[in-house]
Amino acid sequence: MQPTTVKTLSGRVLRLPTDEEDARIRAGIAADPDAREVSDAEFALMRRPGRPLGSGTKTQITLRIDTDIVEKFKASGDGWQTRINEVLRAHA
Repeated sequence: MQPTTVKTLSGRVLRLPTDEEDARIRAGIAADPDAREVSDAEFALMRRPGRPLGSGTKTQITLRIDTDIVEKFKASGDGWQTRINEVLRAHA
């Protein structure tokens, strides 16, 4: 018997479709000329997108910074960690 749920690495519980629901999904895919079902071989080649590789020139550390400073950098938008790095570089 097929399990009805799976637990993800993050702890979320996902409900799997029943055999009847799965059959309707597959029929919908087959009826759509712009869609096709992925083969097992194609699926095996797929990878989850992940964080891009770093440049290799940076070292990951743990650093305690005052909350108000972090909030100010975050409020200025994406790239806040890069801006902190630039400030530290200018000071060094």
